[in-house]
Amino acid sequence: MRLGPALKGAGIWYTTSENMTATAAKDAGRALGRNPDRLTLAERLALAGKCVALEIYSPETIPLRRIEAIGDSIAECVNTLRSRGLDPRQFEFHRLPPPY
Repeated sequence: MRLGPALKGAGIWYTTSENMTATAAKDAGRALGRNPDRLTLAERLALAGKCVALEIYSPETIPLRRIEAIGDSIAECVNTLRSRGLDPRQFEFHRLPPPY
């Protein structure tokens, strides 16, 4: 099936950092310190596919479930944690799925 010039590339939508708007990218930092389950729909859409760092639960620390770093990769999250003086070995890393 051949597509006309107006339809070439239409209908393909990606949820990656390449398609994240400049505003959403700037607002990604606002998600730091928040529970991933409490992000708004717009924030979840903007952060879908990003890696986040959450402190590992232990009975001694009883951490809140908060996003401590956001990045395109685990290495980026590790660098962010280190720059904040935090030990990356105390964190678990997850890729945020789309909200639906």
